[in-house]
Amino acid sequence: MKKSTSTSNNILFFIHPHIFLLLLLICQWASFASAVAAALSSRGGSWNLLLSNIGISAMHMQLLNNDKVVMFDRTDFGMSNISLPDGKCRYDQNDTTLKVDCTAHSIEYDIASNSIRPLMVQTDVWCSSGSVFPDGSLVQTGGFNDGEKVVRVFKPCSNATTIGTCDWEEIQGGLIQRRWYSTNHILPDGRQIIIGGRRAFNYEFYPKRASANNSYSLPFLVKTNDPNKIENNLYPFVFLNVDGNLFIFANNRSILFDYTKNVVLKNYPEIPGGDPRNYPSTGSAVLLPLKNLQAQEIQAEVLVCGGAPKGSYTSALNGNFSGALSTCGRITITESNPQWTMETMPLARTMGDMVILPNGNVLIINGATTGTAGWECGRDPVLKPVIYRPDNPFDSRFEIQNLSTIPRMYHSTAVLLRDGRVLVGGSNPHIYYNFTGVLFPTELSLEAFSPSYLDSISEYLRPQIISPSSQYAIGYGQRMPIRFKVAGWVDINLVTVTIVAPGFNTHSFTMNQRLLVLASENVKLIGENAYQINVVTPNNAKLAPPGYYLLFVVHQDIPSEGIWVKIQ
Repeated sequence: MKKSTSTSNNILFFIHPHIFLLLLLICQWASFASAVAAALSSRGGSWNLLLSNIGISAMHMQLLNNDKVVMFDRTDFGMSNISLPDGKCRYDQNDTTLKVDCTAHSIEYDIASNSIRPLMVQTDVWCSSGSVFPDGSLVQTGGFNDGEKVVRVFKPCSNATTIGTCDWEEIQGGLIQRRWYSTNHILPDGRQIIIGGRRAFNYEFYPKRASANNSYSLPFLVKTNDPNKIENNLYPFVFLNVDGNLFIFANNRSILFDYTKNVVLKNYPEIPGGDPRNYPSTGSAVLLPLKNLQAQEIQAEVLVCGGAPKGSYTSALNGNFSGALSTCGRITITESNPQWTMETMPLARTMGDMVILPNGNVLIINGATTGTAGWECGRDPVLKPVIYRPDNPFDSRFEIQNLSTIPRMYHSTAVLLRDGRVLVGGSNPHIYYNFTGVLFPTELSLEAFSPSYLDSISEYLRPQIISPSSQYAIGYGQRMPIRFKVAGWVDINLVTVTIVAPGFNTHSFTMNQRLLVLASENVKLIGENAYQINVVTPNNAKLAPPGYYLLFVVHQDIPSEGIWVKIQ
């Protein structure tokens, strides 16, 4: 034993001091990096007020590929707090509030300059839906009153300064059915499907084709419609499954639907407890990150969180505010015999928004702990967001974040930005703009929530993409080298590349939101603090419909700033 110890000491003695010091520094840096990553996961994020008054209440929100965000509320709220330029006015004899309105009800927010530009929308966009076309144009559908069958298109441009350049185009009669509280999703062929809405138990497509210039009955929406105007199946949760069919969740039930043949392929089990999760009970849902994209069978999971118990909407109308649901249901929709797994959030929540972050975690933000959606129907705002980590062990997935001071109740919004922040706006539970003498005044401010991965302590671990440059175009199933820098130590086993489809957010649901983890090879050192990882784009449009995505390099759960890539 004594001889063995001596030999071991001799081995250490003959290591060159410089090499020994280097090994020691590497071990210390690796420990520091791990400590930083652990610290980041529990810091709780931070809030920043961007603008105190954007002129409108951001009821609908969409990030576009020019790093600008289009927002709008409704045209019959009355006068907004931002004027249309050059003496321009909206004339509408059908408007129930103002026949002549010289204020804007839509704006474009420039992220880089933290500034806004008023936009002109003619018909009522209240409680409408939308998605982004493959060419980057925002296609928004339906609304209320004179807007219920209108399609509106906004094409992003880089240097518009006045109204009339880079503004809304309206297509009267673009829809066959009235669409109010509907849901849109982009399809593999680039069209949008528009599903449901108030008293609209059907679906249709945009743009129309000669062979599909019609609307199609969807009895599932009749079955999930609660009587006596309670509904609980508006803004259904819709996700494109990896087989090209649609997962549709409404009220407390869900189906797998072949929209090409108008056939229900599968009825999923009712979510345990049977409580409603859609408007006006208003929970939220996400398609969890799609992984192993080169596998023969790709797994897809859906997470549904929050909402309100049965009867809550009627109770709220009568001044009695029930506690929101604290449960989430998670289901693997690709399994042959799928079952729900129930989890409990640390904070009950209705009217919450769920935003997929670049690292695959889910931010649950906004909303109330009592009541439901609807005019004056919510109470007790939830000021603290929650992070959900889908890959963590079952009992350690939720983490409460730092609070905001601004209640975000009915008609609030949240979307992911290219720099990894989450833009938060809206909140107007009143029939009109109402700023005084009410419990929750109409909110015109705009905030950003920065998850803890943006803290300065993470700078040495944060990747910076070198190439390709933003607006890079690529096809399906193609190999793409990505070069990036990291100032500090890189754990090559903890580097991934994700792409995110930015979604259209309104009424606590983000339509078309989607994150894919790209298949990749080993990380290689190619220069001082510079690395390359080769990835393969998704094989087909069923996995990733054509269009613009944000691409991120993620190291130890810390994402780079994204770049725009166009998959075509």
